Amino acid sequence: MNESMRIADLPDALKPRERLARLGAESLNPAELIAILLRVGTQGINAIEVGKNLLHKYDVSLCQLSRADVNELCRIKGIGKDKAVGLKAAFSLARRMADEMMGEQTVLDTPDKVAAKMMPICMDASTEKLYVIHLNTRARMLGWEEISSGTLDSLLIHPREVYRSAITANAHRVVLVHNHPSGDPTPSEADIRATRDIIRAGRLLRIELTDHVIIGLKSAQHPRGFTSLRELGYFYE
Repeated sequence: MNESMRIADLPDALKPRERLARLGAESLNPAELIAILLRVGTQGINAIEVGKNLLHKYDVSLCQLSRADVNELCRIKGIGKDKAVGLKAAFSLARRMADEMMGEQTVLDTPDKVAAKMMPICMDASTEKLYVIHLNTRARMLGWEEISSGTLDSLLIHPREVYRSAITANAHRVVLVHNHPSGDPTPSEADIRATRDIIRAGRLLRIELTDHVIIGLKSAQHPRGFTSLRELGYFYE
């Protein structure tokens, strides 16, 4: 496709909106879906090419793209304030839909299930955030709560905050989840120390901390995009 050709100049069979209506959203790639949000764009600019450039800038990662703020997006050719706000709104809707899905009483008995539930929640966070998931005796989710928000690369975790929400929710056990905005889910020494403090506090309260999952991005070193401190052996003394 010629970069100078606008979507409006394409045959109807190739236009993203018409293809979505005829074949469904699954038939479009991410750049084409972004193009629909951007609409036709300014004269001489192909919105699909703008979508490709956006994805390329953020390493073809929708998670990384979702973390960009409006001012950062506005600096990209073909993206004005209105289009940047539209993109942020779309990502926010996706996150809120994930919030609704989290309301279902799902069994979260493996770190993979925990990560699958929480990755959509963490995807657009530009700072570290800590979440506690409340579980019943059968590891069914009762709910979750954000209990702390840190800086770009640090997070304060206190057992008091973790177990206060667990007691209120009448939880039998809890799982901690937090994100690393850098994309590397390797636990820091501070993560390990805080986790062990929370394990010990939970024993006194008879509320088990079953895992601490750190969400990042998928990579060759971390193909799942997350780590489990239990799997890494930090729950055993």
